[in-house]
Amino acid sequence: MDNGNNRAPWRGQLTLRGAIIGTIGCVIITASSAYTALRLGALPWPIVFAAVISLFFLRLLGNASLNEANVTHTIMSAGAMVAGGLAFTLPGAWMLGLANQMGWVQMFLVALCGTVLGLVCTALIHRHFIVEDELEFPTGTAAAETLRATEAGGSTGARLFWSMGLAGAYGVLRDALGVVPTMLAQLPIPGVSFGIYNSPMMLSVGFLVGFVPLAFWFGGAAAANFGLIGAGSALGLWSVTSAQGIVSSLGMGLMMGSGIATVVKDILPQVGTFVRQARQDAPGEKDDPQSLVSGSLRTDAGIFGVATAAVAVLACLGLGLSPVASVVVVALTFVTTIMSAQSCGQTGIDPMEIFGLIVLLAVAALGEHSQVRLFFVAGMVAVACGLAGDVMNDFRAGHLLGTDPRAQWLGQALGGIVGAVVAAAVMYALVAAYGPGAFGPGKAFVAAQASVVATMISGIPSVPAFAIGLAAGIALYWAKLPAMMVGLGVYLPFYMSLTAFLGALAKLAYDAAWRRRNAAATSGTDDAERERLFAEHEQNGLVVASGVLGGESIVGVIIAFASVIMGLAA
Repeated sequence: MDNGNNRAPWRGQLTLRGAIIGTIGCVIITASSAYTALRLGALPWPIVFAAVISLFFLRLLGNASLNEANVTHTIMSAGAMVAGGLAFTLPGAWMLGLANQMGWVQMFLVALCGTVLGLVCTALIHRHFIVEDELEFPTGTAAAETLRATEAGGSTGARLFWSMGLAGAYGVLRDALGVVPTMLAQLPIPGVSFGIYNSPMMLSVGFLVGFVPLAFWFGGAAAANFGLIGAGSALGLWSVTSAQGIVSSLGMGLMMGSGIATVVKDILPQVGTFVRQARQDAPGEKDDPQSLVSGSLRTDAGIFGVATAAVAVLACLGLGLSPVASVVVVALTFVTTIMSAQSCGQTGIDPMEIFGLIVLLAVAALGEHSQVRLFFVAGMVAVACGLAGDVMNDFRAGHLLGTDPRAQWLGQALGGIVGAVVAAAVMYALVAAYGPGAFGPGKAFVAAQASVVATMISGIPSVPAFAIGLAAGIALYWAKLPAMMVGLGVYLPFYMSLTAFLGALAKLAYDAAWRRRNAAATSGTDDAERERLFAEHEQNGLVVASGVLGGESIVGVIIAFASVIMGLAA
């Protein structure tokens, strides 16, 4: 395997054949992702699926390495989240009767601006989250384990693919055949979506993330749903509807506060170091294989600066935003991209449309009253955050496999731009074919997230709750507590938090069972041997959980392909 130690490591990892395979796959996955996000209101990560397909086709051509497959699947999966960013925001404008103000050109510019901002931001934060903090990024970890197991074969490969197969079969029974329900143990609690999400993938996320982070996540969910909504409405403090607005505003504030604190505490000091290094052009930093901005700091700063300025100009001239609004969007996209990366790293979840809403509301507060332009803002931010989630997951997989991050970033740029073209084209084709009336709750294309954006376009439901959440998010992060996890628990539907927490409890039970079973066998061994045996146990659990996560993701993409084909045939 090429670990990036040769003279120009990325050249052997970003290959012509890999670029061709990745681009073809990107077109297919992007198209199906746009359709799925609009039709089903959900979008599974396609990274594991892309990893398997990439290695398969590269092996057919011979002499494939894991690094080449890693870069190829980076290209292949990039457009999916670009499509998600558009599908989760822009159809809200169609629901409000603004379809005639939004053509393919505007949708493409939204996707292109978001893609460029996402690429610039992830290049700057790559080292912090991947190398220094070493966040889990469960989907990226699953992709790396999938590639390793595919290459290694044996018991590890068998364990991975058996778990993938079982999870995939379960996904078919649930989503394609309707044999098993999507929700279990539902209870009619006013204002609270109580139940267990019948998703092996969601359980595996909790298993991979672990108990302590999930305890904060679940604590936020319990306090918001049973405290603010349940107890608050029962005591007559507010209605259930008002309580739901308070909770959503509080959750957005917590996530926003966490993002701001991350920028101030962790990112801005690195910017100062970056500037000082740029002035000195320190040769000692030039060949750092773990940095995306180390080749020539002055050149890199210039390229990123020009790209960011170009986005601001495009937002002004192409989308009609004011200069002030364009600058604010660019600045806040950097903050929300960091929030997105942190959320994906800790939970595997990327609430991209929420970050788009946050910036949309900020721009609206500055005096932008054109509804269609506010949708453009939400779309740009959602695309940037969606792409950031995909990029950082791919970086995590590459870090585990020893892939050169520059090859991955270039591959992501290729896939992101291709995805911008395809996603805009598919969106335009669907609204042209079915009409704006086909989009919305109860319609052929539910576009659930975009419906929320359309509803929220009038403003934050509870400004005081948002302000409290903002302050609390900053304080929690400064106290070294996972504010983002708490915020996700407050904002997300309770059934998602409960299911992830059950996955974390399964991890506790799995570890406890191993300790009881091996207590006698390890009693006479030294600490190093016990640590080795426990690491092997951890690896086995990681492989199975990754397979479960990947199996459901792969089936989700396959069902998306089938939906596209049946939709075209109908």
